[in-house]
Amino acid sequence: MTAQLTLTARLNPSAADARRGIVRVHREVLTALGLREWDAVSITGARVTAAVAAAAADDAPTGTILLDDITFSNAGVRENATVVIAPVPVHGANRVIVTGSALATHGADPATLRRALLGKVLSVGDAVSLLPRDLGPELTAAEATRTLARSVGITWTNELLTVSATEPGGPVSVQPNTAVLWATVGGDPVGTGSDGASAGAPLTTPSASASAATQTTPPAAQSVPGSPQGSEPPRPVAELVGVDAQVARLTEWLTITLDEPEVLRTLGATPHLGVILTGPAGVGKTTVVRSVVAGRPLAVVDGPTVGATEANSRLRAVTDAIGTLSGGGVLLITDIDALLPDEPEPVSTLILDALRTALAAHDAQRPTIALVATSSEPANIDARLRDPDLCDRELTIGLPDAAVRAKLLAAILRGVPTDGDLDLSTVAARTPGFVAGDLAALAREAALRAAARYTRTDSPDRPAPTLSDADLQGALEVIRPVSRAESPEVALGSITLDDVGDMVETKQALTEAVLWPLQHPDTFARLGVDPPRGVLLFGPPGCGKTFVVRALAASGRLSVHTVKGAELMDKWVGASERAVRDLFSRARESAPSLIFLDEVDALAPRRGQSTDSGVTDRVVAALLTELDGVEPLQDVVVLGATNRPDLIDPALLRPGRLERLVFVPPPDEAARGDILRTSGKSVPLADDIDLDDLAADLDGYSAADCSALLRESALAAMRRNIDAATVTADDIADARTRVRPSLDPDQVENLRAYAERRLDQ
Repeated sequence: MTAQLTLTARLNPSAADARRGIVRVHREVLTALGLREWDAVSITGARVTAAVAAAAADDAPTGTILLDDITFSNAGVRENATVVIAPVPVHGANRVIVTGSALATHGADPATLRRALLGKVLSVGDAVSLLPRDLGPELTAAEATRTLARSVGITWTNELLTVSATEPGGPVSVQPNTAVLWATVGGDPVGTGSDGASAGAPLTTPSASASAATQTTPPAAQSVPGSPQGSEPPRPVAELVGVDAQVARLTEWLTITLDEPEVLRTLGATPHLGVILTGPAGVGKTTVVRSVVAGRPLAVVDGPTVGATEANSRLRAVTDAIGTLSGGGVLLITDIDALLPDEPEPVSTLILDALRTALAAHDAQRPTIALVATSSEPANIDARLRDPDLCDRELTIGLPDAAVRAKLLAAILRGVPTDGDLDLSTVAARTPGFVAGDLAALAREAALRAAARYTRTDSPDRPAPTLSDADLQGALEVIRPVSRAESPEVALGSITLDDVGDMVETKQALTEAVLWPLQHPDTFARLGVDPPRGVLLFGPPGCGKTFVVRALAASGRLSVHTVKGAELMDKWVGASERAVRDLFSRARESAPSLIFLDEVDALAPRRGQSTDSGVTDRVVAALLTELDGVEPLQDVVVLGATNRPDLIDPALLRPGRLERLVFVPPPDEAARGDILRTSGKSVPLADDIDLDDLAADLDGYSAADCSALLRESALAAMRRNIDAATVTADDIADARTRVRPSLDPDQVENLRAYAERRLDQ
């Protein structure tokens, strides 16, 4: 059953949160619901809506929820009314259709609209403002404000839109590749009407298009439907961090193809250039292209916006963009997987033919056009785009490493007043998997914390606001990377292996097998040996396997990718194997990383014994190939956990795969004492309670049982007296009648025997 709480709705006085779809609750409420900051919650009043939840001030009442006026309206309640909140699953939106005033509809193009709504959680029927959350990697709040003020007018902050449709249904979040479209009077999005009357209509007003074009492109390049080219000025190449090789390669290709085509013709080659630029969302693909192309004619097609329109509109948008480059230049198609998906439609062939014709070898009298397409999902692109006469080259921007992240943070925080030297190296080490957009969001969250601290100071001679290292460290607790938005993750927290009181042998084995290869690769190279590829943790349930993985990940500052049980299984042929490949691909991109396969016995059982048409066998084969295939794993360690190691396919446990088997035993008396002390740090226990004596009396209790016993003791104290200040021995005795030991002695002995047999082998 999903956890839910009933709270009293109050108006949020914070101007920073006003009309931005953010609700604030006490941190204890987030903990009770199992949420982190910026997760989504459903709010049930007279109607059901959804919003992004963040932590309120520490002195805020625990029984209240702070809403802005728009969320009050969406929930259909008034101030001081009671609402029910609960966690709600949210999917990234493929398409969102909104309605608004005539001024907003004609003033804001879909690209600007998407940036204004980026990161917000929307439901059909909700009202939403144009005030941005400033989570986008390509647009800062100041630039978004200028764009909206220029295109909509001085009243843009008062504009309210209504969400008329979403795809998929249910609460969705607006992502960088979401198509956000205006609806016509009949409810259809602009440019998708069946009669085609509006199919070729530009999505911006002529004045807005002209203004945008003069900012970013030479006069030769005109605005095209769905083009975001006027949203931001190109960044100088010198300001780009960590992409020197990609910038140099793309610059060289464009220079040779566009500026010196005769050299290629002399050498018997055609002046043809088609590039697919790939990389995770927010890594800066479009920014790199705009910076390199700066000064050349540029036409931009926004893939998500154009791809959501009807077939004729898609073809017309591409041909119109090509037509603006009559003097040669660069055609940029962003998120081309939305325009040309891997399941092609008839119009895809026409679009590819138009691109092929535009890129075909020209004679000396016809200028050359280069195509650059970006995608964060290269596997979802129509395979025909990679034909030699279209995109014959591919360039990848990977996730930045710790050194690059430190440089990115330094660039983002350049000019920001601080109260001393910021330890950016430590912050960079704690942000594996973060891209430039994530680091910008991290800096903004730190700035919000610094601003809140400054406004709480009432002294008339207070110093100027500054950013501190503590603000950045606090922001790390709530900002999660875009690269892991679609995959489950282990909450790292602050617990490290040093804080795990027991499991001495287990910790040493994991340190040698996981941390040493990632932290000291030069030592392995010097000694001429390959590091272990994978580790299998096995032991009784509730003995801390997942907990020690969380501590391990926090100790190594690793990017963690998790799969629980048979989550990779899919009924469609080939989908499960593809999920395995995607999992390992994400891990390689975010290295150093850890792949955690929880309940691996359900994911990789013995082959030949399943009755699922061979799906499980193919998944096992895909796992074996990724672990020990032609493409080696670099800076990636695979960690499996199970209660039934005897059910796992033996091929997965041979050297080169999950070769290290680590037994996690049930806690002994000393370990139970450590667990009780750790779990009871925040529990006010009576003075006459001796945790060591209690631990000695808990034979058969697992680590989870010990923690559950203290939780149940606190509840027993509340049942005894709702105003109880301490947990007494009687409360613990009452809890022991409800929390019984869960360890099965036979299972424990079988696992010990299995561990001994493996050691003998």
